[in-house]
Amino acid sequence: MADVHSKEIRSFNMSRIKGTNTKPEMILRKFLFANGFRYRLHVKSLPGRPDVVLSKYKTVLFVHGCFWHGHDGCKYFKIPSTRKDWWIDKINRTKLLDEQNKEKLIAAGWKVFEIWECDLKDKTVKELQKLISILKKQ
Repeated sequence: MADVHSKEIRSFNMSRIKGTNTKPEMILRKFLFANGFRYRLHVKSLPGRPDVVLSKYKTVLFVHGCFWHGHDGCKYFKIPSTRKDWWIDKINRTKLLDEQNKEKLIAAGWKVFEIWECDLKDKTVKELQKLISILKKQ
């Protein structure tokens, strides 16, 4: 199946996809701040440049996009019908990199939480409340 857009339009569309300060990230950050947590963003010195770093709690948070990080069983994750093999390779490389970065952070003594875009999209605060209670116990 051919792409419905020309190469130029597809390239333009893809160039507009943000990697930081996404809507799910902003929801998480506003929730944390409203609950009294202070944090740093996208710390380059840590493996994987975590989206949120809570140094006081030695905790990092990654907000994963369901499509880009291959969230299995999620309604927002569907392999595109064009260039399937390329997309599968790309998403699998992303998953592998995520796992390697997580292992490095854990080995360095950090607690790692992965929050999926779909958990924040549905405005369900249950996951975030659970995270807050875990952090406050530390």
